[in-house]
Amino acid sequence: MKNKKLWLIGLLVVAFVVLLRLLPVGEWLAQLQGWIKTLGLFAPVVYVLLYVATTVLLIPGSLLTIGAAGIFSFWKALAVVLVGANVGALVAFLLTRTFLRERVALWAAGNPKFAALDRAIGREGFKMVLLVRLSPVFPFTLLNYFLGLTTVRVSSYVLANLIGMLPGTFLYVYIGATARDALSAGASGVGAWQLVLRVVGLLATIAVVALVTRTARKALSQVEQEPVEIVPDPDTQGV
Repeated sequence: MKNKKLWLIGLLVVAFVVLLRLLPVGEWLAQLQGWIKTLGLFAPVVYVLLYVATTVLLIPGSLLTIGAAGIFSFWKALAVVLVGANVGALVAFLLTRTFLRERVALWAAGNPKFAALDRAIGREGFKMVLLVRLSPVFPFTLLNYFLGLTTVRVSSYVLANLIGMLPGTFLYVYIGATARDALSAGASGVGAWQLVLRVVGLLATIAVVALVTRTARKALSQVEQEPVEIVPDPDTQGV
C-alpha cells in the first residue's frame, strides 16, 4: 500500500492521544524529567548511549525518538536522537564488517530485496544508502547490519545515514513535542492557539515526509531495476 507509512504514523498519533487520556502520562513524564535533570550535563550523553544500545540490540527506537521531546527542548531532542541513531547505526555496521559478518550473511541470504540492493550499492553506494534510508525497505535496526555486507565506504555510509534519517527523525520528534504540548495545554505551559499551530505543523510535516518517502521509493525501485554493469565507483572502493 502506497500510503502504508502515512497510515502507521496516523495510528501512532492516535495511540498517543489515547495514552494521554487513559494513562497518567503527565505524571510519568514529570518523574522522568526530574530524573534526567539530576543528570545535568550528562543527560544527553546518557540518552545517546541508551539509543545506541537499543539500536545495536535490534530494538526499535521510535518511542525513544518521540520521548526525547518530552525531556529536552525540540532542537536538543532532535540533535540527541540524530547522534544516537547514527552512532548506533555505525556500530552495527562495523560489527557486521568485523565479528558478525557470517551471522548477518545468513540473515540476508535468500532475501531478494537485499540482493537487488547489494547490486545497486555496488554501482552507486552513497545514493543507494540515502534512498534506502529515505524509503526503508528493511527495518531500521536490521538494515544497519545488512549494509555492513555491502561495499559502501564508511564515510559514504555515515553521510548518507545522517541526511537520510533527518526527515523521519524530525517527524517523530515533532510528534513527541506535540504530545508534550498537549499535556501542557490548559496549564501554565502551552495555550490552545499554540497547540493548534503545533498540530497543523505536525500534519504538514507528515505530508512532507510522506512525499519524500514516496519519491525515494520510486527512485529506489527504478535504480534496482536498471541493468547491472560492472563499473568501478570510487564511492564504493575501500572501507
